[in-house]
Amino acid sequence: MNGIVDRLLGLMAVKGARQYGGERVSQCEHALQCASFAASDGASAALVAAALLHDIGHLLHEEGEQPALRGVDDKHEEIGAGHLLPAFGPAVAEPVRLHVPAKRYLCATDPGYYARLSPGSVRSLALQGGPFTSEEVAEFQALPFAEDAIRIRRWDEAAKVPGIQTPDLERYRATLQAALRIWWSGPNR
Repeated sequence: MNGIVDRLLGLMAVKGARQYGGERVSQCEHALQCASFAASDGASAALVAAALLHDIGHLLHEEGEQPALRGVDDKHEEIGAGHLLPAFGPAVAEPVRLHVPAKRYLCATDPGYYARLSPGSVRSLALQGGPFTSEEVAEFQALPFAEDAIRIRRWDEAAKVPGIQTPDLERYRATLQAALRIWWSGPNR
């Protein structure tokens, strides 16, 4: 179990130094801010883990750095969720998979949400399909982890502040291990 945690934290420490899209923070700074907001909001270990790892697909894909700037949707949410599901189960993987649809959902349902998007998030939204239609809104609302994905999405948009102080990656080792234990000791295993 600790092997996956070591690999994820190592990946974030090395490749996480990349700039996060067109933002003024690195991938790792963005992830740490998102996880810090989740922890401050009293989220479960699984949801804090999902917040920390929601963009891990950006570090796993083969599209190079900042593909959205080149007009490429890297499908990082699918790559990340696929990587996380076997180890962490759906409580971590599904909010990761759904955090992009959650942006599309919020753009369709929250009148002020689109105006709060950063330029990079607006650019990626266009590549990801734009705001949901009313049918897509209803389908999204029916998904088991939709509310968790919406929470991550809101933390995600807020997690782009240069220089903000957060706990370091190592602080989240115990949280990731707890999320693993929950999945592996649960009734579905």
